[in-house]
Amino acid sequence: MDTASKIKSQPDLQLLRKKWAHENQSVVFTNGCFDILHRGHAEYLQKAKALGDILIVGLNSDASVRRLKGAPRPFVPQDDRAFLLASLAVVDYVSIFEEDTPQALIEKLQPDILVKGGDYQIDNIVGKRVVESRGGRVLTIPLTPNRSTSDILTKISAQIKNTEML
Repeated sequence: MDTASKIKSQPDLQLLRKKWAHENQSVVFTNGCFDILHRGHAEYLQKAKALGDILIVGLNSDASVRRLKGAPRPFVPQDDRAFLLASLAVVDYVSIFEEDTPQALIEKLQPDILVKGGDYQIDNIVGKRVVESRGGRVLTIPLTPNRSTSDILTKISAQIKNTEML
């Protein structure tokens, strides 16, 4: 499947979800900003994919990232972030959402497994009730140490400051 065809609208994914349910394929869902894609993201997504048959990534839109992270974020535009995620072999589909949380998308897709990074408490994961109410599982995946967007931004900032001092 080519990369662009893995980026789907929410209605298209809802139709596919019905097909997967009839085929008894388990759907894993995760979400995030995925601004400045890095190794930690890739390892996280590999572990998420291993939990089921289909991995869907809900991607915060540019406006959503700005509201959550503040300006100047995101550094990478949503279409580029979606393309990069979709280019990963472990990611089956990507869908951009405008809201601050993926609650509405989770309600539409009814995933079997909902995952977030280990920095989340399970009871605080958006969509937990929706997934568990239909017998699904909500899990956290340990983060890869020292591999985060914040770490990258800190290094860039330090390098810029060192360069300015010269």
